[in-house]
Amino acid sequence: MELKNRKLTSDEFFKEREEVLQQWPTGKGVDFEKAVEYQRGIAANKRFGAKLAKAKAEGITLIQPRAGVALYTEHIKLLQYLETEGEADLLPSTIDSYTRLNRYKEAEIGIEKSKESGRSMLNGFPAVNYGVDICRAVTSALQNPVQVRHGTPDARLLTEITIAGGFTSYEGGGISYNIPYSKSHSLESTIAYWQYADRLVGLYEEAGVSINREPFGPLTGTLVPPCISNAVAIIEALLAATQGVKDVTVGYGQCGNLIQDVAAIRSLEYLTRKYLDKFGFNDVRVTTVFHQWMGGFPQDEAKSFAVISWGAAAAVLAKATKVIVKTPHEAMGVPTKEANAAGLKATKQLTSMLKDQSFIGIPAVVAESEVIIEEVECILRKVEELGKGDYVQGTIAAFAAGVIDIPFAPSKYNAGKLMPARDNAGAVRLLDAGNLPLTAELKAWHRSKLEERAVVEKRPVSFQMVVDDVYAIGKGFLVGRPHGK
Repeated sequence: MELKNRKLTSDEFFKEREEVLQQWPTGKGVDFEKAVEYQRGIAANKRFGAKLAKAKAEGITLIQPRAGVALYTEHIKLLQYLETEGEADLLPSTIDSYTRLNRYKEAEIGIEKSKESGRSMLNGFPAVNYGVDICRAVTSALQNPVQVRHGTPDARLLTEITIAGGFTSYEGGGISYNIPYSKSHSLESTIAYWQYADRLVGLYEEAGVSINREPFGPLTGTLVPPCISNAVAIIEALLAATQGVKDVTVGYGQCGNLIQDVAAIRSLEYLTRKYLDKFGFNDVRVTTVFHQWMGGFPQDEAKSFAVISWGAAAAVLAKATKVIVKTPHEAMGVPTKEANAAGLKATKQLTSMLKDQSFIGIPAVVAESEVIIEEVECILRKVEELGKGDYVQGTIAAFAAGVIDIPFAPSKYNAGKLMPARDNAGAVRLLDAGNLPLTAELKAWHRSKLEERAVVEKRPVSFQMVVDDVYAIGKGFLVGRPHGK
């Protein structure tokens, strides 16, 4: 049957579910009715969506780290440390790489080696191997809501176990957890897997339990133009809403130019609401997440704090509902709990200091927002056209045609023709628009912005600008000027 953007029927879902729960022995521990009862017993202050809604109403920005280790007792201690010493408002359980690839046997070995060595031999929390009861031990040991963060193309079993295990928010999507992460997964397969995950969340909603869903906004995290990340986020929100999801947090990864970053969040929230309403999803709640700098970090810890603080300031001035926080050890591998807490406290200081300030209404931000909105609508109109109104069919066709094109993505299903570079003020522009369906005027505007930089740098607009920009932050700059000036 041709994959389309339609709600899975009960027969389709439960037939697939029989296979999903058999992927690993812990799947047998999932009982939907008991899981609903357990979720209903979770206090309102520990529900992710409720805390986001309150923050949005109050105009404040919540802070959330990334964190996860192999042994569940150590994982609990880590998260408890981050919510007390780090002052985190929201907590994660970042899933290990083996689980993300559905390689549960290797994850099991990682758990055993971690026990033997006394340190984590996995780069995250292996939730599938632990099963429902241990997930509940984790989520119940904390004072704040907890989210599953991962990067899994086929996350169906992980979704089942973790929601039954008391997690109240779930990250990812069939595009954002495929194209930037995987080389060979087809969009048809991953969109189908995520229709299942979203339909499961929809079933919880219908049973009176609200689970927050968050598409992964930054994509590859490297010079991603806001029109690309916003278009993907809106599509994933629509696909989730079709399956019955009622609470969506759309995200964006910091690019570094304050005006563009604030405009990106402003336009993302506006367009997500517009498109959900357009297709009748008026009851879906929308919040936003700003990801601090996802590219290379300085080796120096003090310099890293500057990068973190800049991301914190951009998030709060954009009035994002939450900010995902990095650590001063980003350039060194897995951070210590102390380093993670330090990044959180630096971010908390900025969000507290700037909570009464906003940049979303200033003229430069409004003007940049209007450009992003026009670009995104050019893309989404073409997606609708290619899919004859169906966003699943349209998305698959759009990637095949390069109408949506994610810079530096490993997927063979991504065109890879779009090439971004920074303008003279550090905003991400299009050096080569590839097959993006933008107007001639928009393409000319991007070119003019890059020409302004070329004049200042006394060199032609070229691919060398892209290379220089990718490495600039690690060298202490935003724009990759010749000779590091």
